[in-house]
Amino acid sequence: MQKLGIETSLLGFGCMRFPTDSQGKIDRERAAAMMEQAMAAGVNYIDTAWPYHGGESELFVGEVLKKHPRDSFYLATKLPMWDVKSLEDVDRIFNRQLEKLQTEYIDFYLLHAMNRGSWGEVLKLGVLERLEQLKKEGKIRYLGFSFHDNYEAFEEILSYRDWDFCQIQLNYMDAEEQAGLKGYALAEEKGVPLVIMEPVKGGSLAAFAPDIAEQFHAHDPQASMASFALRWVGSLPNVKVILSGMSNMEQVEDNLKTFDEFRPLSEAEQTTVKDVVEQMRSRVQNGCTGCRYCMPCPAGVNIPGSFGCWNRYHMYQNYNVVKYQWEKEMGEAQQPQNCIKCGKCEQACPQHLHIREDLEKVQADLDAREYML
Repeated sequence: MQKLGIETSLLGFGCMRFPTDSQGKIDRERAAAMMEQAMAAGVNYIDTAWPYHGGESELFVGEVLKKHPRDSFYLATKLPMWDVKSLEDVDRIFNRQLEKLQTEYIDFYLLHAMNRGSWGEVLKLGVLERLEQLKKEGKIRYLGFSFHDNYEAFEEILSYRDWDFCQIQLNYMDAEEQAGLKGYALAEEKGVPLVIMEPVKGGSLAAFAPDIAEQFHAHDPQASMASFALRWVGSLPNVKVILSGMSNMEQVEDNLKTFDEFRPLSEAEQTTVKDVVEQMRSRVQNGCTGCRYCMPCPAGVNIPGSFGCWNRYHMYQNYNVVKYQWEKEMGEAQQPQNCIKCGKCEQACPQHLHIREDLEKVQADLDAREYML
């Protein structure tokens, strides 16, 4: 990062999706081997946070990193504003993070998941002033924020001060979501280095139906689908770190292969990405915007959630993309099978969707699970 006078690895190790054991705890042996493999290959940016793995991530990362010289890596963690009600909470959480991570300072400290509401709390409580004091004391090297809201909120936060860096969600399917490419351009204009999260959209851009995969393999038959998503993000010059939440050694090895002598996407590859995005968006089944005017449903159906699953399932032609939301978050109680055909939702829908008819299709398609990759 030229602005900061340091050199971070373009690939950053995200510590949110470590492999877990049968009890749901971090599989320490496998996760440690993954981190060691990545660091041995030159990955020097390690990103964790207070809530990851139920609070276990920071403890585990501290145990692994204590075996390495402190100046051989850059450590990032975050302040959970949802747990901050006073400046005393800032001090309590930050000091506990230093203990868990077994370090005297944090290289990259972020206000976690900023949106318009949490940013208002930051200003009201004077959190920035406290963090700036910690920076003066040498306990924080670089101060930034991670972001989840719309562009207008991003512009407000980014323009408030001269940030050392910031972290946004960006991938080729979400180029117009949240801060998006418009936010990227603003950060570049202001000279704020970017760290990117969700470059593979939580794994959604790592596995495609054969017709899409063939288009990428025409450029490189040996390359993984994930590599094209990572290279798309890395082709943007103000992207300084690309976080990957790796869950197994195969993902580590594939990512290391991608970032060894990193190549930006060629013009032909960029064209393929644009074509793929258009094709995938053309598979959307209905125009639900998630406005929630149809909610609550008298029968308990999660109507926007159902349509979101349905559209993503067909876009990616991969049931695994929606499996967790469909089976766990919604479950049978919120699925369309419970629709009583009352029609209340259709009267409220500003898009004039045929909701009752479409809900039947949702249930049938996701029960059939034709697209299993």
